[in-house]
Amino acid sequence: MGHLQGKVAIVTGAGQGVGQGIALALAGEGAAVAVLGRTAAKLEATRDLLRARGARAEVFTCDVSDTARIPGLVDEIAERLGRVDVLVNNVYDGAYGPLLSLSDTDFQKGFRSGPFATFAFMKACHPHLKSSGDGAVVNLVTSAMVRWDLSTYGAYAAAKTAVRSLTRTAANEWGPDGIRVNAIAPHAASPGYLRWADANPQEAEAFCASVPLRRVGDCERDIGRAVVMLCGPDARYLTGATVPLDGGQANFD
Repeated sequence: MGHLQGKVAIVTGAGQGVGQGIALALAGEGAAVAVLGRTAAKLEATRDLLRARGARAEVFTCDVSDTARIPGLVDEIAERLGRVDVLVNNVYDGAYGPLLSLSDTDFQKGFRSGPFATFAFMKACHPHLKSSGDGAVVNLVTSAMVRWDLSTYGAYAAAKTAVRSLTRTAANEWGPDGIRVNAIAPHAASPGYLRWADANPQEAEAFCASVPLRRVGDCERDIGRAVVMLCGPDARYLTGATVPLDGGQANFD
C-alpha cells in the first residue's frame, strides 16, 4: 500500500521526460494516473509503463493551450477514473531568445501553455480537489526566474513567474478547502536536456559543475519522488512553497 493508494492524479505533458517521471513515481505509490499530452503514441507508451507496474492509467490527448476544452476534460477524467486528488501542471511550450527577437505571438505562446493553462486546470479541478478532502496541486516553474543572467530566458521566466504567483495565491485561497498548492523548479535529464548535452558536451560539463551535487536530476527518482512527497502525508503542512529541485544551484532567497 503506497502513500497515494486510491488517489487519482492528472499529469500534463506526461508523454516523456519530467512528466513521465512524475507519472511513474505517483503510480509507484498507488495512484491512478490520467496521462495528458498532445502526442498519442508517447502517452500510450507512458500508459503502458504505468500499467506494467500494476497501476491504473488512462490516456487523454489534448493541447493544454486550448483552455476552453479543459473544464470538460477534467470532468471526463473524474468520471472515468472516479475522482481527482492530485493535479500536476507540467506542460510548457514557449519561445526562447533575446527579447527583441520575439514576436508578440512568440511571447504569448508560453503564457497560453503556462499560466493560462495552469489556471484553467486548477480552476476546473478545484471542486474535485475540495471533495477529495486532501487535494494537492504541483505546478512546475523554473530556476530561470532567479537566474543571474536572464538573457534569452525572458519569455520563459516571465511565464513561469506568473505560474509561481498563481501557486502562492491558490495556496492562500484554497487552504481552507483542504487543498495544498506548491511549485517545483527542477533540473532534470529530460530528452531535451540530453539532446543539448550531447550536442554541447563542454557547456553541459560546465553546467553540471555549477550544480553543488554535480549532476542533473533523474526524472523519476529525483523529480518524481519529490512530487510524491509533496502530494502525500509527509508534506501535509506544506503549501505555497517553491521547492528548488536543482541540486542546490539556484538561490531563491
